[in-house]
Amino acid sequence: MLGLELLDNRAVAVAIDDTGRVLGRAAVASAELPAAALATLDGAAAGVAGSLGGVGVASVYPDGPECAAVLKAIGARYAGPFLQEGALASGTAAAVAEAWIGAARAARDVVYFAVAEHTCAGIVRDGAPLTGAHRRAPAVGWLALNPVEREDYRKTGCLEAEVAAAGIVRRLVWRIKAGDRSRVQDAANGDFAAITVNHVLDAARGGDGVSISVVRDTAKYLGMAAANLVVIADPAVLVLGGIMASAADLLLEPVRLELARRVPPGMMQTLTIVPAALGADAAAIGAARLATAALQ
Repeated sequence: MLGLELLDNRAVAVAIDDTGRVLGRAAVASAELPAAALATLDGAAAGVAGSLGGVGVASVYPDGPECAAVLKAIGARYAGPFLQEGALASGTAAAVAEAWIGAARAARDVVYFAVAEHTCAGIVRDGAPLTGAHRRAPAVGWLALNPVEREDYRKTGCLEAEVAAAGIVRRLVWRIKAGDRSRVQDAANGDFAAITVNHVLDAARGGDGVSISVVRDTAKYLGMAAANLVVIADPAVLVLGGIMASAADLLLEPVRLELARRVPPGMMQTLTIVPAALGADAAAIGAARLATAALQ
């Protein structure tokens, strides 16, 4: 079975067996997503013995026109009932994967929440993905966590604007422009456009005060968002992915503490919080898993 995740300008694909073992993996970066998707799927399938049953597709923009074009291109080459239903949100697919073979293995009620280039989340309820009436839930990037009205909130959502990679960098740059001094300026040779979220995280590890402050504020937003997801879904396991897993040394405990301040004590005591285990393959694995289920 093949699983594909579509990102802004990149496609990631895996071929898996019925136990979730990855048999092939490929990634292609291109502004032409339909061509990138086909090339990525071909790369993941290359060398895999036997026939492949179908294709599951996840996307950070499952409703977008580019996603529709990708689905049309894939449908001309590959079969699979799940493909015909369209793409799932990346967070939902990742939640399915982590509940199947990842950090929440065998749990029936799981919330997945991750932040990287974008924010995403997924809910597994009694073993099945919860997607809402229009397959958009949970659109976590649109959580309204700041009463201030801003144009970027209206375009991408409040949480997305604050804690996705570009938002973290933007908050650091605002601090520098306001007069704060950060060693990130030296790491990027004074070029604000060259600053990445990894610059901020590395500087925080090195004791840079501005970066530490930005990371602290990021953890507050993440903890608030996680608390909202937990009180709505009441999961057995909360899986934290993206930079909350890759930079767990900076974010995991602060997010946990912020979460504990904002949910009932009894709910916190019965909640298991774990870093994600499947990394960048999670959404593609989950999409493949759901394609497998659709064929059964």
